[in-house]
Amino acid sequence: MKKLNITCLLLLICGFAFAQNPLSKGKSQLNLGVGLSEWSVPFYIGFDYGVDRDITLGAELSYRHYDRWPDNYYNPNIIGISGNGNYHFNRILNIPRKWDLYAGLNLGFYIWSYPHYHYADSHSSGVGLGAQVGGRYFVSQKVALNLEFGGGNEFSGGKFGVTIKL
Repeated sequence: MKKLNITCLLLLICGFAFAQNPLSKGKSQLNLGVGLSEWSVPFYIGFDYGVDRDITLGAELSYRHYDRWPDNYYNPNIIGISGNGNYHFNRILNIPRKWDLYAGLNLGFYIWSYPHYHYADSHSSGVGLGAQVGGRYFVSQKVALNLEFGGGNEFSGGKFGVTIKL
């Protein structure tokens, strides 16, 4: 009985030691939600892939409609397509498995379109570099709530959503 208890304890410790990063190498997850920014409320969907024990690479697509004027004359639509890389701090900070803390960089292309082509605003389509810091809380083994803050480009602001491991 004593050997069985020691064996169970060792298996439990090993399980926590090797399960520090919620997204393992070779695994993927889907992110979706809404955001906050000075340019309206973006809706986003993203994909992350574990390339290393603590590093993920991902892609994201977002859409927002900015209601600047009540007559809908100058109100732009903004579509963002970006790639990102994140470092996950779980292992080096010994963060519990239900949490995922990360930070990284993103590079995106933003497409600004206006209902009336003759309007020229200070914003136009182009490439932008930004940074983000975020975290997730796993409510189950496959589903997490996520919160992220970023800056430096049109994706600046915050995002809140759901992560689903695939």
